[in-house]
Amino acid sequence: MQRIFIAFSLWLTLIGTAMANESAMSFLDNRFRVDETVERITFLVYRKDNSRPVTLVRPDGRKYYAWKHPANVHWIEEPTADIVTIERPMPGPWQAIGKVTPKNNIQLVSKLSLKAQTLPERLYQGEKVKFTARLLSDGAPLIIDSILTHVNLKVVMTRYLEEQEAKDSKVTPIPIVIGEFFDDGARLDERSGDGIFTVELPITIEPGKYNVRITTGNGVFLRALEQEVFVYPTPFVTRFIQGDENSPHQLLLRGEAATIEAGSLATSIELISPSESEQVVQAQADGSEMEVTSLFTDLNEVGTYHWSGHVYADEAVTERELVFDLPSRSFSVVGAIDLNKAQELQEAAREAKKKAQQEAQIAQHRAEVKQRALIAIVVGNTVLLLVGALVWWIVRRKRAIRAVTPEMQLKMPS
Repeated sequence: MQRIFIAFSLWLTLIGTAMANESAMSFLDNRFRVDETVERITFLVYRKDNSRPVTLVRPDGRKYYAWKHPANVHWIEEPTADIVTIERPMPGPWQAIGKVTPKNNIQLVSKLSLKAQTLPERLYQGEKVKFTARLLSDGAPLIIDSILTHVNLKVVMTRYLEEQEAKDSKVTPIPIVIGEFFDDGARLDERSGDGIFTVELPITIEPGKYNVRITTGNGVFLRALEQEVFVYPTPFVTRFIQGDENSPHQLLLRGEAATIEAGSLATSIELISPSESEQVVQAQADGSEMEVTSLFTDLNEVGTYHWSGHVYADEAVTERELVFDLPSRSFSVVGAIDLNKAQELQEAAREAKKKAQQEAQIAQHRAEVKQRALIAIVVGNTVLLLVGALVWWIVRRKRAIRAVTPEMQLKMPS
């Protein structure tokens, strides 16, 4: 982190010497003066290790703190330093209160601006676009190593809603960050540290009208640019034809006549076999053709293949160069099959299925018979119990009658 602040201090010094209407100064007893013509002041305050952030005192006595300051003050607090930017600072003498060191530096910056390329108004889904931007101070680029530590440029796209559509819609479109700028000499960025920030924009969003916003907001630089673009469907179609032992695999690509310039189509397709060997085929459309074919041969391995690639073309109306990425896709190749053995297996499968169905029917029949027998047993037992109870009751009744009849006969007169 110490290196970052040293680089930032160096940047302040270099910019101060490079621009006539900007100036750099050092603290005098922790005091500095701001001229009435200054639009913005950015300064770096070094503190003793582990000391608290400084307190800034305006000319009128009002105090600014790292944790409490107005919206026009942007404060980055680090263990050994404070980086503070003030928009439209009050003219007059300012003071920094704290355990500061003698190596402090103040940089007055005016007319800080963001300059970016203009995106094509017509973009295509799946397209990949190179896009650049610069941060300028009075028209001169800010160039310094490690500046990316303090600058964060993004491209944000938000779906555009017409006035009536916005009234009817209950859902607000969500901004989508589709890319971040870099000045590191990697990817599509040409040179590291040249002050040109580059982003590779993959247009993967759905077709439609969008608001594009290029922003930088990190507490030090706050700028934005906006424009409107249209995203159209991919201007070509692909068709993959899987080959066999006697014919190669084919990738056919056909462009839209009204969109793609005839003869401009070119492809670079990579095919990876199950054993991870690679085969790259590059093809170019002939003359006024709108179709290009890639052929893959000598690939007879059994297993799963993966293919992906790039498509290059020119837009018919503007002659703008277009680049598209083809997403990875796959297909499978199976080995030769013995037809006789396959028929035997199919017949065995049918017999097994038939046998299983017969066994299921027999099992079901046995279950039904068993259930009927069980019902008959239950009903028979119930009837026997009822008959037995009835017989017992009749016998008992007769015995009761016989027991009463003789007694009655003995009591009759002779």
